[in-house]
Amino acid sequence: MNNKSITTLSIIIFLSVVGVFNSFYILSEGKQAIVTEFGKPIGAPITYAGLHFKKPFIHDVRYIDKRILNWDGYPNQIPTKDKKYIKVDTTARWKIIDALKFIQTVQNEKGAKARLDTILDGHTRDVISSHNLVEAVRDSNEILKNIQFKKAEIEKKKSDGKAILEEEIAGEIEAIEVGREELSKMIATKASAECKALGIEIIDVQLRRISYESSVERKVYERMISERQRIAQKIRSIGKGEKAKIEGRLSKDLKRIQSKAYRKAQEIKGRAQGKAAAIYAKSLKLDPKFYDFMKSMEVYKKTMNNNSKFILSSDSEFFKFFK
Repeated sequence: MNNKSITTLSIIIFLSVVGVFNSFYILSEGKQAIVTEFGKPIGAPITYAGLHFKKPFIHDVRYIDKRILNWDGYPNQIPTKDKKYIKVDTTARWKIIDALKFIQTVQNEKGAKARLDTILDGHTRDVISSHNLVEAVRDSNEILKNIQFKKAEIEKKKSDGKAILEEEIAGEIEAIEVGREELSKMIATKASAECKALGIEIIDVQLRRISYESSVERKVYERMISERQRIAQKIRSIGKGEKAKIEGRLSKDLKRIQSKAYRKAQEIKGRAQGKAAAIYAKSLKLDPKFYDFMKSMEVYKKTMNNNSKFILSSDSEFFKFFK
């Protein structure tokens, strides 16, 4: 065998080995495959994992993810039905359900996300702008039930004459008819119809974050601060009123105690004076002349001093004890 034959045989063997290896491909879990012939898809998508056969050098394999994928939208400023400008940040989960249609329409995941940006952002804007802000914020009317219960407790305390230190409910709390969860479902439902034409299924859409535009947000914070200050001022006023009531009760109790003590002291003093007068009268009754003498001495003591001047006769009754 000459060198030319050996070379030819080597090339044949090499091409055979390459052809054998190029005839098989492995499909892993989480992937699906589309076999193309010169760039044109042939056959149905292959979705089960394992070892698969294809024509060597003619067929090519494109791998498509069949797992659940994530989409994150860009926060957009959207006006609500009640003219509130808010920023809405959405997220969604999706998966490829028709690999053939997928590569024919959007080609790859990058193209799919670009189309999802247009579809989901558009439907999010439509749904949010056709409902009031409260529908996108709350998902139930439980807060209204709590407010009614709290108001009933406040009214009961008022009827019992108790001080009310609870915060007041500022403004009216609007009831919802749809709710945040239903809005998310509406967006997903509307987007699914368009995405099916791309071989994509929308699993769910969530309103991840809702916030006011910066200038509106600042005004909202200022209003919240003002409301808190108003409530704090009311609580301080109630506290001062309670303080005045307590001090009034203390003053009233003090006066009552003082009055009672004064009355009791006067009663004791009166009884003592009565007993003293009785003893004094009893002792003086034994000698009327002595009583007359003592009373005259008392009169002298009260009426006479260094500056007293009297014009009386020497036999005056007033000076009878000076004789």
